[in-house]
Amino acid sequence: MNDVDVLIAGAGPIGLTAAIELRRRGVRVRIVDPLLEPPQYAKAVGIQPRTLEVFEGMGVLEHILDAGMEMRGQFVFVNGSQVSRIDLVTPADVPFRFHLLPQYSTERVLRDRLTDLDAEIERGVRVSAFTPDDDGVTVTLTDAAGAETSVRAGYLIGADGAHSTVRKGLGLGFEGGAFTEQYMLGDVAVDWSMPRGYAIRAMHQADDGTTDDLLVCIPLPGRGRYRMSMLVPDELAIGPTSGGDGVAHGFEGTRTPELSHIQAVVDRLSPEPATVSDLRWSSVFRISHRIVDSYGRGRVFVAGDAAHIHPPTGAQGMNTGVQDAHNLAWKLALAVAGDAAPGLLESYDLERRPVGEEVVGRTVRDAREGIGSDSTDVEFVTRREAQLLISYADSPITAGSTIPSAPAAPRAGERAPDAAGLGRDSVNHPLRLYSLLSGVDHALVLYADAAAGAEDVAVLENLAAEVTKAARGHMTAHVVAAPTAQVGSTDLPLLRDTENRFAAGYLPDGSTAFVIRPDGYLGYRGPLDDTATVLAYLRATFA
Repeated sequence: MNDVDVLIAGAGPIGLTAAIELRRRGVRVRIVDPLLEPPQYAKAVGIQPRTLEVFEGMGVLEHILDAGMEMRGQFVFVNGSQVSRIDLVTPADVPFRFHLLPQYSTERVLRDRLTDLDAEIERGVRVSAFTPDDDGVTVTLTDAAGAETSVRAGYLIGADGAHSTVRKGLGLGFEGGAFTEQYMLGDVAVDWSMPRGYAIRAMHQADDGTTDDLLVCIPLPGRGRYRMSMLVPDELAIGPTSGGDGVAHGFEGTRTPELSHIQAVVDRLSPEPATVSDLRWSSVFRISHRIVDSYGRGRVFVAGDAAHIHPPTGAQGMNTGVQDAHNLAWKLALAVAGDAAPGLLESYDLERRPVGEEVVGRTVRDAREGIGSDSTDVEFVTRREAQLLISYADSPITAGSTIPSAPAAPRAGERAPDAAGLGRDSVNHPLRLYSLLSGVDHALVLYADAAAGAEDVAVLENLAAEVTKAARGHMTAHVVAAPTAQVGSTDLPLLRDTENRFAAGYLPDGSTAFVIRPDGYLGYRGPLDDTATVLAYLRATFA
C-alpha cells in the first residue's frame, strides 16, 4: 500500500496545477517545496488565452481575471523613435484575450484553490532521492533541518524547476545552450504617460543594426507598475553557471540591482522622461535553452522548467508548463483508478515533448529576430502565441478517428473549439460549450443535424450508453442539436445550436459524434452510426 498516490516536487504554478487537477479527481496527493515562504517575484507575467481556458476548467478563472489586467499590445522604439505598434486581439471564436498577472499572484490563486480541495503545501521539504520500481516510487524527503523521511508514492512528478532533482535522478538528458547576454529584472512604478496595458520595448541600435542597449517593460496590475528587464551593467555581472549543474538559467547572484541601475537605463532609452520608484524586488538572471530527452520514465515524470527552459519571449514558459501538468494529471488519475489503458501514460511524452521542442526553438529564434519574424499571417501568429494551435494529431490516443470532409474543420488531436450561443430549456441566456463541460471527465458531444428526427433519438442514446460504459464512467454526454432537429424527446442533456455557432466551429459531417478530452482537445470525431470505430478509439485511453 502506497502512502500517497502522487507525490509532487515543487509548488510553483506547474506543481500546483498538477495537484489541483489530481485532487479534483479524488487522487491522494502530497506536494512539497524547499522554500519556506512563497516567492514574491514576477518571474512569469503573461497568461495566454489557452491557459485561461484551462484555468476556467480548474475553477480559478474569475480570481485570475480579478487579480490581473489585459495585455493589449506593445510599442517598439528604436533610437528614440516609435517604429511599430502591435495591438493584440484574439479571433472572435476564442473566448479570452491575453492577460497579465505576476507569478506570485497566480500562485496565490492556485494555492487557495488547492486548499479548497483539502490539500496543503509542505514547505521546507524537498525530494532528495527516489527509487522507482514496478509498483511505485520510494522517495526520500529532507526537511529544512536535514531530517530525512521515506515516503512510498504511486507516482512522482518533478515540477522542481530548471535545476530539477527529479530530472537528475532519472538521468535524463538536458541538451541545449545558453545566451551570453545577462539581464536584470525589477518590479517598479514609473510615472510616464504610456497607455495602460501595453508593453514598451525600447532599443538602441548601432549603425550596423546590432542592438547594444535594451529596455523591456511589461505592465503589471497597479498604478504605473511594470516588470522592467534590461542588460546587466558590468558591476552586476555574474558567473557563467548556477545550481552546480552547468545550467545557467533563472535568477542568480547575490548582487541585486538597485533603483539607480534601472533609472540609468530608463534615462537612456525611455520614450519620454520618466522616474522609476517603489522597487518591490529585483534580480540578475541568465537564459538557457534546453529540453529533456524524455518527459518521464516508468512512474516518474517531469513538467515545466524541469523539462524545458528557454527565453521568456512571448510568455510561453509558464503557460507551456501549466499545460504539461494539465495533460499529465488526467492520465495519472485514470492510472491511479486502474482505468487507464496500457500506454496511456507514455502518451504524455509523445504529446508534450514535441510541443516543448517547438516552443524552445521558436522562443530562441524570436529572442533574436522578433515574434512573428517567420510569418506574415497575423492571425496565425496570434493563435500560435496564444497556444491555440497545439496539435496531438500524431498521438496514439487519437488514432482511429475519422478525418473531416471540410479542410478547415478541427481534427482529432486539435483544440476543441468553444461554442457560444447555445440554448437550453429553462435558461434565458445563451450558454457556452466550455462552461458546460466539467473538465474532469471526457465529454461526448453528439451533434444532431437539421435532418435528425425522432427516429434518431435511439441512435443517440444507445451510442451514449456504449461510450460511457467503455469509458468506465469517466464520460459525460450532451446532445447539441441544430435549431430544427426534431430530437426534443431525448433523455440526454439537450442543447440547441440556436446561432449555429457550434456548427460553424466544428463543421460536422451531418450528424456527428465528438469526444472532447478533459484537457480540451478533440480526441475523436466520426459518424453517429460508427460505434465500432469510436469504441476502438476509447480502448487506447481506457482499460
